Amino acid sequence: MSSKIISYDLCAPGRNYDELYKAIKAYGTWAHITESTWFIKTDSSCVEVRDKLMSCLDKNDRLFVGELTGVAAWSNALCDNSYLKQNL
Repeated sequence: MSSKIISYDLCAPGRNYDELYKAIKAYGTWAHITESTWFIKTDSSCVEVRDKLMSCLDKNDRLFVGELTGVAAWSNALCDNSYLKQNL
């Protein structure tokens, strides 16, 4: 499994985060890092993750999915620091 970073901007009025959050959490190993940034671990490719999450978004929303190398630095993340370190 590889680590992925997900970042998004929901642009439509009346944004609905619930469906997107549910889809991200379905990957099992996840962390909500900042308001619009998540970490997941998955065997899926970045393209596969993007395609799955796009089904939860409007056409004008923005989405980025990238693979992580395991090296990272952060400050004041929303998630537990030790959990993030352990799972990167």
